[in-house]
Amino acid sequence: MLVASQILGGLGTATGIALAAVLAKKVSGDEALSGLASTASVVGTAVLSMPLAALMNARGRRAGLVLAYLVGTAGALLTVAAAAVGNFPLLLVGLAGFGAASSANLQARYAAADLAEPDRRARAISTVVWATTIGAVLGPNIAAPAGRSVTGLGIPEEAGPFVWAAGVFLVSAVLVHLLLRPDPLLTARALAPAAEQSAEARSLRAGFAAVSASPMARLALVTVAVSHTAMVSVMSMTPVDLEHHGAGIELIGLVISGHIAGMYAFSPVMGRLADRFGRLTVIGLAVGLLALAALLAGTAGGSHVRSAAGLFVLGLGWSAGLVAGSALLTDSVPQAARAAAQGLSDLTTSLAAGIGGATAGLVVATASYAWLNLAAACLLLPLGALALFTRRFSSGLSSG
Repeated sequence: MLVASQILGGLGTATGIALAAVLAKKVSGDEALSGLASTASVVGTAVLSMPLAALMNARGRRAGLVLAYLVGTAGALLTVAAAAVGNFPLLLVGLAGFGAASSANLQARYAAADLAEPDRRARAISTVVWATTIGAVLGPNIAAPAGRSVTGLGIPEEAGPFVWAAGVFLVSAVLVHLLLRPDPLLTARALAPAAEQSAEARSLRAGFAAVSASPMARLALVTVAVSHTAMVSVMSMTPVDLEHHGAGIELIGLVISGHIAGMYAFSPVMGRLADRFGRLTVIGLAVGLLALAALLAGTAGGSHVRSAAGLFVLGLGWSAGLVAGSALLTDSVPQAARAAAQGLSDLTTSLAAGIGGATAGLVVATASYAWLNLAAACLLLPLGALALFTRRFSSGLSSG
C-alpha cells in the first residue's frame, strides 16, 4: 500500500510541479516571481511537518498520510482557482497547500521502517523511495495533456496539471484510509515495552530530546538535511546553466530525467549497502558522491555530457544520504519518539532546502554556476567531519 501511494503521490506532485513556475509567471506577469512557486511548495512541506508528526503520534501513520494528501488536494484546487481569477497571492497559498502532499511522500518512507527488522530497515525505506521513480518520471510527461484537457472549462492550460494532481491526491487519501491496515506505527508501538507506551514518551518534546541526546541521531538529521540542500541548490540552477550554454528544452529535460533516475531508481542499491555495510559507510559514500557531482557539474562549462554526468551522480549522492540517514535516525531513537524525531528531520530538511534553493539563484546571478557548486561542496565538509567524529566516538564507546 505504501508503494502504491508513493507512486500516486509522486505522480501528482511531479505532474503539478512541472508547470508550477510557468503558471506563476503567467499569473504574476513577472518572470522574476516565478521562482516563488517552488519556494511556496517547500514552505508548505515544512509547515505541515510538525503538525503531521503530532497527529501521527496520536493517531498513527494512516491518519497523518490521509491528512497530508487531503491538504494537497485542497491546495491543488486552490491553485486552479487562483489561476482562473489571476490572483497571485492566492496562487502561492494554493501552492503551499499543494506542497503539503510532499510531506506524505516523505513520511511514507518512515512508515515502511516501522515494522521492518533492523537489518532490513534501510531496504524497506529504499523500496518506498524507489516507488517514487514511476510517478516522478510519468508526471512531467502527462503535464501537457493534463493542460489541454481543461482548456474548454475556462481554466488556464498551465493549471490543468493541478486539476489532475488534486484527483490523484484524493485517490491516494482514500486508498491509504481503506487499505493501510493495520497501522504500522500503532502496531509497532503496541509491540514495544510498556515503558515506551506512555504519552510522555511519545511527545514532541521527547522526540527533540531523543535527537539531542544521540550523536547518531544528530548525524542522521544533518545528513538528510545537507544531502537534500546540496541536491536542490545545484539541481534547481542546472537548467539555467545548460540554457546559457546553448542546450535546448529537450536536452535539459533529458539531463533532469537522468538526475531523477539517479535519485530514485538506485535507492534499493543504497538500501542494501546500508544494511550490509552500515549506515555510516553509506553516509560517507553520499559525501563522496555529492562532492564528485559538484566537481563534474561545476567544471562542465559547455560540456553537456559532463553536466549530465554531474547531475546523475548528484542524484545518487542524494539517494545514499536520504536512505542511510533515514535508517540511522530510525535506529537511533526509542520507538516511542520516532514519529516526532522524523517530523523534526523533515522540518529541518525542508527549511534548509528552501533556503538553499532561494540562495542558489542569488549565487549564480552574482557569481556563477561554478561558484554555486563550490558552495554546495563546502556544505559537505562539516557533514564529513561530523561523520568521522561520530564514528570514532561510537567506536571509542564500544571499545570502552
